[in-house]
Amino acid sequence: MPIDSVTRRRFLAATGAGAAALAAPSAMGATSVDAPQTNSALRIGFIGVGDDGRVRSGGSRGRCQAHIDTVTHLQKERGTVEAAYVCDVFNLYTDSSQSKIKEATGKEPKKTGDYRDILADPSIDAVVIATPDHWHARQTIDALEAGKHVYCEKPMTHSVQEAIDVYHAWKRSGKVMQVGVQSTSLPVWGKANEYITTGRLGKVLGYQTEYFRNSDLGQWRYYPLIKEMTPKNIDWNMFLGREFDLAPEQPFDRARFGQWRCYWDFGAGMFTDLFVHRTTSMLKATGLRFPGRVTGGGGIYLEYDGRDVPDVATVVADFEEGCQGLVTATMCSNKQPIKQFIRGHFGNLLFGNGEQFDGFDFVAERSPVTHDSSIQDHRVESGLIRNTTFAHFQNFVDAVGADDPAMVNCSPELGAAAMAVVKLGSMSYRTGKVYHFDSESMTYGEADSSWAERWEQRSKNRGDASHVAGWTGGDKGSKLLPPEYQSLEGAWVDGKDPAAGA
Repeated sequence: MPIDSVTRRRFLAATGAGAAALAAPSAMGATSVDAPQTNSALRIGFIGVGDDGRVRSGGSRGRCQAHIDTVTHLQKERGTVEAAYVCDVFNLYTDSSQSKIKEATGKEPKKTGDYRDILADPSIDAVVIATPDHWHARQTIDALEAGKHVYCEKPMTHSVQEAIDVYHAWKRSGKVMQVGVQSTSLPVWGKANEYITTGRLGKVLGYQTEYFRNSDLGQWRYYPLIKEMTPKNIDWNMFLGREFDLAPEQPFDRARFGQWRCYWDFGAGMFTDLFVHRTTSMLKATGLRFPGRVTGGGGIYLEYDGRDVPDVATVVADFEEGCQGLVTATMCSNKQPIKQFIRGHFGNLLFGNGEQFDGFDFVAERSPVTHDSSIQDHRVESGLIRNTTFAHFQNFVDAVGADDPAMVNCSPELGAAAMAVVKLGSMSYRTGKVYHFDSESMTYGEADSSWAERWEQRSKNRGDASHVAGWTGGDKGSKLLPPEYQSLEGAWVDGKDPAAGA
């Protein structure tokens, strides 16, 4: 029975144990074998299952396998979901995932090499999309138009225009869609947003974040290549997306298939694989969304192994709300990463490194600036979710059960905004140009001098500060207190002192 025909009460009764499970310290979270059972399970199809660790022995598992683990766990323990269909262009991957699911649940899912078979099956309620980036938009839009709910792994798309297209398709569909940035299910970001919007940080000026790694193999080269990767076992044209012109025609190459994140045709290296994680979290915490102006830099400074994407990169994004975001990293050094924080006129919210946060430290500015001696350093606790992958997927399931697209922790709006930041950054790196984004028209193009000119004009007009969405802090921390001598300021016209008589 499709999930849309299940009553909200009945479905939530079946999934209600999920919320308590999310904070559990175990690998999957605490569960209740006595949870109510239902025959109206959410039937899920997995598109791009990847390796479950048995095909490429010793290799890293793809993200889809983590979701399969979550679904089979829920299927066995609660009966609220069912892993019903698997798809991949590599037949060994589909065979292995099919066997894995049958071993775990006792039920054998269907398998296919063409995702459209899943979308055409009326018994499938939702899909998980974990294919290479260049397929995300096409498969997401097709799934939404087929009436399926969608969990799409990050990045939401391969290009900025695709992100805009997916956002509009989602709005038209009325379906639930979760973007797979699992760290957005941490409560710390909501706690930080509340702190910010109430004005306790003062005027928000910017954020900085990072994603540093190191490898003697070269980033993403740790995905093993095996002899079984051949055109006989892999539908190469489907992988490329030649039918839809998703990637240019090119000869089969095991590296381009198994290590696709290294090549612009299929991904964007650290920009979309790593930067999008941190950027999305910062946008959620601050309440910022689409940038106004973006620039990016970097280069391939060490990893000369045939890759396209840089091993050092930085993106700087400026926002209409009057603040700046920075994300920076190298894939060749990780011992001294920069700290992640959000900067305000009254202090900083310091998170540290990584993404497993149970709170943040407020680091106050000096009292001669704040004019409030009660503003002191302190800790703000938010609670910790150990398994964010499980929590994020449970959030998706709960949103489907409630038939409420607004319940998800990482909406397509947030996903599109993050894509605009990181992908315009990668475009800037490649073209040497600066880009602007117009959030009203949802268009982008090459930037000009108007950005700086507008801020300069506001200064000359003694304008007010802009604020992030949801701001309730009034002018606190957002107004300068000029000294008395500033009254002597002003141009002398016809030799007359503008301060005469003051």
